[in-house]
Amino acid sequence: MTNRPPLTLYLAAPRGFCAGVDRAIKIVEMALQKWGAPVYVRHEIVHNKFVVDGLRAQGAVFVEELDECPPDRPVVFSAHGVPKAVPAEAARREMIAVDATCPLVTKVHNEAARHHENGLQLIMIGHEGHPETVGTMGQLPPGEVLLVETVEDVAKLQVRDPAKLAFITQTTLSVDDTAEIAAALQARFPAILAPAHDDICYATTNRQMAVKAMAPKIDALLVIGAPNSSNSKRLVEVGRTAGCAYAQLIQRATDIDWRALEGIRAIGITAGASAPEVLVNEVIDAFRDRFETSVEMVETAVENVEFKVPRILREPA
Repeated sequence: MTNRPPLTLYLAAPRGFCAGVDRAIKIVEMALQKWGAPVYVRHEIVHNKFVVDGLRAQGAVFVEELDECPPDRPVVFSAHGVPKAVPAEAARREMIAVDATCPLVTKVHNEAARHHENGLQLIMIGHEGHPETVGTMGQLPPGEVLLVETVEDVAKLQVRDPAKLAFITQTTLSVDDTAEIAAALQARFPAILAPAHDDICYATTNRQMAVKAMAPKIDALLVIGAPNSSNSKRLVEVGRTAGCAYAQLIQRATDIDWRALEGIRAIGITAGASAPEVLVNEVIDAFRDRFETSVEMVETAVENVEFKVPRILREPA
């Protein structure tokens, strides 16, 4: 194609897979190598159709509940974490169970358990129904974790004892929105204990920082990720808040609305923590087919985090 319009493509760094997602995918692949197909996975291992379809082709079977799994085949718990009742039921059925919960989610689980042991009621900042929130709230008995999604929710809270509270958060939230809700909690409940270290994971924070850094340079932002991916949806929101009039979530290049991008001269590309780099390259190639494209990196952090896989996968079969 000749006479292609010029376009500067700003590529966020870091973007895409985080250490927890990388580990979870590796766990399913190693389970398939160790025990053969099928290996059952409770809930999507990570929120990305491309990744899930790839694992399904290798022999993974994705289910929503444990009772859909036969007792004689291994089951993997997703990166988002599960309520305590799930591994307990797997143990009762004498199943081989492999926990792929992200270690940073497990950290929040342990934090909640510690506060509970100290007699505190928990308030969780998170999204109702999201598997991570369900899993974290399911670490404690009903009523011990109260959920808030907005600043307005804080005003409606009915707690057992305002002097005995702590709060935790989902790991994939908007840093800025969460800070507002945390401030509202601390204003209403001055004695509430905050997390010793921010519960929002490093990868979520870093990806949002990169979007903020590129926002002043671009006419539009595309976030590659799944519609049920919390951290991907937050990147779209962060982009809009930072001044991107057009910020959209796409699953892959075929989802790009080219008419909406007519006349643009600079676009930002990033990917949620469960989106593989192959989908980023697919989107870049799609722009190169239509524009005279130059690519510039916007790097705000360097990530070198790596998590070990569970011991059960490192032991001989």
